[in-house]
Amino acid sequence: MTMARLLAVLSLISLVWEPSGAFHCNARTFHRKSIAIEPSSTSTRRFVPNVGDPCRAGDLVPSTSLGSSASSSNELDTDALSKYALAAVTQLSLFAGTFKLLDVGIASAGIDPSAIPFPAVAFLFYAIALKSRTFNPLNNQRPDRTQAVEGKGSAGFKDRVMPSWTPPGVVFPIMWVLIIGPIRAYSSGLVFEETGTFFNPALLSLMLHLTCGDVWNTINNTEKRYGASVVGVMFVVASVAFAANQYYEVNPLAGQLLGGTAIWLCTATALIADTWRLNPRPSGEREPLYPVVGEAETEFAWFSPK
Repeated sequence: MTMARLLAVLSLISLVWEPSGAFHCNARTFHRKSIAIEPSSTSTRRFVPNVGDPCRAGDLVPSTSLGSSASSSNELDTDALSKYALAAVTQLSLFAGTFKLLDVGIASAGIDPSAIPFPAVAFLFYAIALKSRTFNPLNNQRPDRTQAVEGKGSAGFKDRVMPSWTPPGVVFPIMWVLIIGPIRAYSSGLVFEETGTFFNPALLSLMLHLTCGDVWNTINNTEKRYGASVVGVMFVVASVAFAANQYYEVNPLAGQLLGGTAIWLCTATALIADTWRLNPRPSGEREPLYPVVGEAETEFAWFSPK
């Protein structure tokens, strides 16, 4: 019965996943080095292999953004911290409200939660896992797949020096879309099956994990705060450990499955930490492990002009 449910979920996922451009990365040889940058320079050029989704590529490209290399200050960016916190509270509140409305709607319609097809619930959580950033007001977009395949730059792609042990770019869409996403969906379906509600501590703990990931994407991909990104990804790992524990208390198999995703996230943590080491300031100093004034400007994408 369990295997049949898993196959049903994977079948639904295969109907909506569009692999266009996800598995056509050009093979290249990457070297862990960067071009010397003068502190007074307004435009820099560096070798920029990348680990983002979906492909890694390397080239000498100009950079004129406010990224990490542009700041020499160590002043804490309290404005950014407050916006991260507000965005997280907003996203969690929207998830909680949506889940409560679903429960109220199901009860009002006189539907027995156990009668809701398991694949439908799992597919809902698969969509949430992939598009959770819809509920976050920050700009936490992922790298553009089409531009990555064409060798063009985008947020989180071709914008930093990556470690030599960075996995091939094709690994990332496979992990997030075909492994991590389905695991989150299936384990969440098991939790709903046990509780009969969407608004419960276990499922909300997964929303906390997704929220941490979305805020981290803003820090790492959009704002390129290499130091703060190291601490941010640790919050992502800690939140999945907490969610896995919550799942385990409801359904041991669900907790074990979700906990398994921490293996990949720990690998990502090591990659982010090494990336921070390889991308110092022009002076050679490493970025502080917190958001610094002058690194970037944190904005709410919902209220920014297109």
